[in-house]
Amino acid sequence: MTSSISAWLWSERFWLPENVSWADLERPPPGVEYPHLRHIYIALPLAVGVFLLRQLFERLVAKPCAHILQIQAGAPRQAQSNDVLERVYRSKTSPDTRQLEGLSKQLDWDVRKIQRWFRVRRNQDRPSTQKKFCESMWRFTFYLGIFIYAIRYLWVSPWMWDTRQCWHNYPFQALSPGQFNYYVAELAFYWSLMFSQFIDIKRKDFFIMLVHHLATIMLITFSYANNMLRVGTLVMCVHDASDIFLEAAKLANYAKYQRLCDGLFVVFSISFFFTRLVIYPFWVVHSVLIESWEIVGPYQAWWLLNGLLLVLQVLHIIWFYLVARIAIKAIFKGKVSKDDRSDVDSSSDEETKSKTPIQTLKPKDNGHNGNLNGDAHDH
Repeated sequence: MTSSISAWLWSERFWLPENVSWADLERPPPGVEYPHLRHIYIALPLAVGVFLLRQLFERLVAKPCAHILQIQAGAPRQAQSNDVLERVYRSKTSPDTRQLEGLSKQLDWDVRKIQRWFRVRRNQDRPSTQKKFCESMWRFTFYLGIFIYAIRYLWVSPWMWDTRQCWHNYPFQALSPGQFNYYVAELAFYWSLMFSQFIDIKRKDFFIMLVHHLATIMLITFSYANNMLRVGTLVMCVHDASDIFLEAAKLANYAKYQRLCDGLFVVFSISFFFTRLVIYPFWVVHSVLIESWEIVGPYQAWWLLNGLLLVLQVLHIIWFYLVARIAIKAIFKGKVSKDDRSDVDSSSDEETKSKTPIQTLKPKDNGHNGNLNGDAHDH
């Protein structure tokens, strides 16, 4: 049964061009290696290593930087111990009016007192600015490092300057060490993000980002197995570029450098526009949609991958609309309002009345957002 499911999942008629089989890719010429799914199994143990590296980085690098910038962890006020309210809180952090009235009768407490208890209890679970700073610094460091590596590798790759090279002799294209390292690093990072999401800052878009990370992992995995590495590296590089500035803006915000924060967010908005709304559709998607049709011809997986890339482009347009609204406020008002730039945490609006943190938009799609996830990418 397992073999039949595997045969259905990896059907040659679906994934490969006409007259090409998986057996053909199993027999490369001497000295040449083609991508194979088993190659990226190493990404799972590496994801654990990435997670452990992150813990060390946040403790030994990010936290000392936070102390230098006088970003303190802070100790939240503790809610009064109450077993009844605690049980309700575990199922619903913001009870509705009917529940509040029922609790008021049950405990003989004023409704306002119960509301105050839930507000304090939510604040108690809210992550400190220092924790958010450390998380953003880790993401900033990864995006910067992987983008530099990608540019160094792609700069000497002919398909960066002539995207038709992505399809010449496809799918019989040799796997290079640069492609393998880039793919494994990105895949390990997204596996670690998916796992660490359960212990990171809890946000309202938790399940959306969980689905996003899973979709990103699937797209990276399928493009590797399908030997679409050349265009895949272009897609990942384009999506990583703007995320650097978003995380930098968040770091400036947590350090209370508002002007720097606003300036970096404007730079992020400009870079997002050029990478996601210019380079991506007119360079990458054009190559996959038009050039691959002319050189390779369409096949079943071709329609699926192009559909996903076009859906991603629609998301880019929606995300840029949200990003542009924030950037315009930063340019013309000099300071962005709290409603547009607040972290999308699980805390209530009442808890953020005195703060103006940057919104963690993260389009990562990532074919990648992404997100501006915010870590909206992360692809």
